[in-house]
Amino acid sequence: MRGFLREILIIVIAGVLIFVGLQITVQSFIVIGSSMEPSFQDSQRLLVSKITYNFHEPERGDVIVFHLPSSQQADYIKRIIALPGETVEIKMGTVYIYKDGEAFPLEEDSYIYDQPDYTFERYKIPENSYFVLGDNRNNSNDSHNDWVVPREKIVGKAWLLIWPPNNWGLAANYSLEEQIASANE
Repeated sequence: MRGFLREILIIVIAGVLIFVGLQITVQSFIVIGSSMEPSFQDSQRLLVSKITYNFHEPERGDVIVFHLPSSQQADYIKRIIALPGETVEIKMGTVYIYKDGEAFPLEEDSYIYDQPDYTFERYKIPENSYFVLGDNRNNSNDSHNDWVVPREKIVGKAWLLIWPPNNWGLAANYSLEEQIASANE
């Protein structure tokens, strides 16, 4: 009887440790709306890595889940476009990042729905904040509406699509930093 109780106790402790470990490291998120099409569809479910940014800072091109800066109620999903201290501008359907006084256009055809049909005047991103846009540029409440995401509001990085089953796979994160680096060469 003692051996049986010990085994039950070990199973319960292991279960609690696994549960707590998962709560600390990943979070489930349901995409609501069309703001991230074509990369993510309405009602898709994905896992968000909550520990990725313990090892490095968020990067341009990462898809993040975050608390809306004006509310603790809703979580949003968007793509990081500009980093702290950078300047961003959107004109004639193209997003420009300014580094060292030069403007670098982002080539975004592989993941956006349509070119933006709006203009966004040059804006320097505050320290510890990120400029984010939805992939469906013209149907997204994002940083072009005059708000940025403070670092402390980021929940984590989109990691793994888990529902529906025919869409299982890694989330659509693109290294946009490569665009800026190749433009500098």
